[in-house]
Formats: sequence, structure tokens, C-alpha cells
Amino acid sequence: MKKLISILTLLLTVAFTSCKKDYTCECTTTIDGSQQSVETSTITDTKSDAEAECNEMDMEDKTLLGADRKRECEIK
Repeated sequence: MKKLISILTLLLTVAFTSCKKDYTCECTTTIDGSQQSVETSTITDTKSDAEAECNEMDMEDKTLLGADRKRECEIK
């Protein structure tokens, strides 16, 4: 009986533990449609949380000279 409880406890622990891994978030910045830079960062989390964190880095605005600037980020 102890063996069965130990095995069930181990299986439940594995089933309810999220697997955290390293994910690379790649952000590409364009100004007026022309690619200017690519930046990468590493996020250690579950895949869905890493994707959400990476997507939060997206932005759109204007430069001081009025050009459209856009940064798009995605997990690679």
C-alpha cells in the first residue's frame, strides 16, 4: 500500500508541475518599414507564460522626427 501511495504521489507531482524551459524572445525593430535591429533575450518560464512575456515587449510609436517605429517580438 505504501508503494502505491508513493507512486501515485510521484505521478501527481509530475502531472501538476509545469515544465519551465529557456525560450528565446526575438524582437525586430523597424522604422518606416525598414528593419533597423534585432534583439534577443532569454525567458525561463513555461511556454505560454514566456510567449505572453515576449509579446508584452511589442510596441508602436513615432520617432522624434515623426517616422513610424514598430517592435515585434516572438518566441523562437
